Amino acid sequence: MVKGAIFPEISLKTRIYTMKILIAQPKLEKEIRQLEQEALNHPSVDIIIFPEGYLNHNVELACELAKTSNRIIISGHKKPKDRAIIINRNGVISLDRAKYDSSVIVEVEGKRIGHILCDELVLQGLSGLATSKIDFIAHPIGVGMFSEEQFDEWIIEAKKIAVAYQTLVMGTSHADGSYRGSDVSIPIAYCVDENGQEVFIAKNDIRSRILDTDTRTVEIIDVISS
Repeated sequence: MVKGAIFPEISLKTRIYTMKILIAQPKLEKEIRQLEQEALNHPSVDIIIFPEGYLNHNVELACELAKTSNRIIISGHKKPKDRAIIINRNGVISLDRAKYDSSVIVEVEGKRIGHILCDELVLQGLSGLATSKIDFIAHPIGVGMFSEEQFDEWIIEAKKIAVAYQTLVMGTSHADGSYRGSDVSIPIAYCVDENGQEVFIAKNDIRSRILDTDTRTVEIIDVISS
């Protein structure tokens, strides 16, 4: 955990009427320092979405961070294979599902959230779940796209799912790493709306974004060099 970090309270009124989601593209790491830093740097955020596998074996630390920072964390971890995870503000796991298992919708603070893990997007979507009210679908991705064609294919598929379920779909990959040693790795982050329209598309742009789900405005966070 970040030493000496003090995380402010977020009022119930803010939670109900405004939902701000931070969509980040961290580098691969053994710890969760980038997640801790994002939580510390952005006190107005309700939800933080990090890529597939980012939490690795640090789920207990992530639960502690969710509680102390008063954030909902959506990501993926390994046990030992990839799993989808949602942790609520109390540090309690609301979803822990093995990759390729049937999809479920999780309700957190009155918000109905779907979770698609990496290539589940093109292989199974939401596993044929009946259409019902979903506030948004999170799509944590492992590594970047291995071609321009794959990048376009995944955005197109995300748009189809957004329209089918009449909801926002937002995804993000790690800033580094490649699929099975591919020479190409294109970091990706995106959000599309219920009409299949682009809220934002980030290609080879690893800056974090903060999305306001009510106004659909996006704040881009500049990368701070170390």
